[in-house]
This record gives sequence, C-alpha cells and structure tokens, in this order.
Amino acid sequence: MQDLVHNPRRVAVIGYDGVQALDIVGPMEVFAMANFHLPQGVAPYEVILASPIGGAVKSSSAGGLVFGETVGLEQLPVDLDTVILAGGSEDGLRQVIFRSNLLAWLHSRQTATRRMASVCTGAFILAAGGFLDGRRATTHWNSCALLKELRPQIEIEPDAIFVAEPPVYTSAGITAGIDLCLAFVEADCGPQTALAVARQMVLFMRRPGGQSQFSAGLSVQANATPRLRKLLAEIIEEPTGDLSIPTLASRAGMSERTFSRSFRKETGTTPALFVETARLDRAKALLETSDWSLARIAERSGFASLDTLHRAFLKHLGVTPGFYRARFGSNV
Repeated sequence: MQDLVHNPRRVAVIGYDGVQALDIVGPMEVFAMANFHLPQGVAPYEVILASPIGGAVKSSSAGGLVFGETVGLEQLPVDLDTVILAGGSEDGLRQVIFRSNLLAWLHSRQTATRRMASVCTGAFILAAGGFLDGRRATTHWNSCALLKELRPQIEIEPDAIFVAEPPVYTSAGITAGIDLCLAFVEADCGPQTALAVARQMVLFMRRPGGQSQFSAGLSVQANATPRLRKLLAEIIEEPTGDLSIPTLASRAGMSERTFSRSFRKETGTTPALFVETARLDRAKALLETSDWSLARIAERSGFASLDTLHRAFLKHLGVTPGFYRARFGSNV
C-alpha cells in the first residue's frame, strides 16, 4: 500500500467516435470509487480518458453524448499500468481498427503495460491486433459467433462474464466491464476495498454463473413485440406485487387467453415461469449483497412466503437459499 502513495497506477481508458458510453464511464467509476474508499492520501489509480488523436469523442449513445478533451495516444505517459479498450458501434470499431494508429500504438506498449483489457466489443480491437490469438477470450454474447468467425485462432468463452489470460483480459457485454475492473481493484487493493466499491455502486462482488443468465433474458425481450417487451422489462425491474395472468393481461391490453398464447409464442415460456425466474434472480441478488433475513428477502423478491422461496430455489437451483448465501454471499 505504501508504494501506491508515491506510485499510483495509471489506467488509460480508450474511446473513439462511436464508442459505447457506459464502456467508458463504468470502468472509470470503479477506479474513482476505489480511490475514495482507500485511506486518506492514498490514490492508487490515476485514470486517463484517451483516444487515437485526442480531443472530443462522440459516443454512440442516444443524443450523441460527447466526451470532451481526451488525451491523444502519443501524449499518454510511458508508465501505463492498465489499458482498457471500450466497445462501440460497428462503424466506430472499423474506423478505429483500420483508420487509426491504435493497433500500432498497442503493439508499441505491449511489453511495458501490465494489463491490456477490453470491454464488450472492444475485444474486436484486441483480436484485430492479434493479441487474442491462441488465448481464451469473450465478448458480448451476441457477438461471440462473429468474433470466432473473424478470428478462429481465439478460443471463445461465450458464457464468461470476463476472461483473464494475463496480460490480456476480455469482458462480456457492457456492464461486465465493471465486473472486470472490480476484479482488478480486488487484485490491486484487496477484497475489502473491492467490497466497499461494490456496495457503493450497488454491484455484486462476484456475479455467479455466466452471461447466459443475462443473454437469455435479453433474447426473450428481443423476440417480443414492443408492447410485450415493455411488460417484460417492468417485471424484471419490479418482480413483486400481483403478477398473475389476469393482471399482466390487463397491463398488456389483451384478453387472458390472447396474452397467454402471445406470451408463449414470443418468449418460448409461460408468464408464470418468467415471473418466477425474475423473482428468483432478485432473491439471488439480495442474498449475494445484503444481510437481510430470508423472510425479508422472500418478501422483497415477490415470493408469497419463505416456504415459496425455498421451493423455488430447490426447484431451479437444487440448493436452499441459505446454502446459496453461504456460497455466493459477500459476508456482509
């Protein structure tokens, strides 16, 4: 820790026109929170927002969010500890891979940089530079097949939240970059600092399972019509309360029969099973991050009783809620 007082780790987060805004903001916030939660006077991270030529960078986000005054690659300090490549739009990736100096710069820094990492489709940048050849890697679940097609030398891990193949690290879709940076903080500063950051940002210290648990829900929503898609998102966001078929059908503006038929056709599952899964996911998150009683978790997850919570866990996971907390909880 004493070394960090005098030698903060420099982290360069690299964007470009068309970058995904959260791929930049998420990692930067993790490192900023780490600085906040360490003892006064200790600043382990100096985070620099960079781009190929510097200046303003326009993201792909709605409304054209612009990151101003980025640092050009050639102006970055020599002693970078970690380089993080954000993902972005297809056009943005093409431009930065084929029409900028980024790949050449990455190769020039390969030896001196301790970690090179990508968030989401930023893996395509590392792949284009050959950094992932012969390594395991991941990217957004919807882009894994394309990455494998373009670069068969890579061993794709489609179900991983992130993959560590030091000195190269790749993470899955968007928010998985936050998980990866939280792992960096844990490795650099210890589990207590990482846990403090996770609590502050309302994150899992470690997400159990892989990204399939998220891509399944996303694919269900993607295949649904806009009216039903909105309802699915609302159920995931708030799985408590009355989510019976009559109530859901009314919220969707359909008869019960039409709603049940349309739901199964568009999602491949029943309304009852989708609701139960949403409630189970909420309960899992609360077990991982809170010290609430099981009865309170059952209530806040939408289960009618503690017994109903137990039955759902045994049915879907084969373990009790107590066992799940002991395995995945953060010991809060």
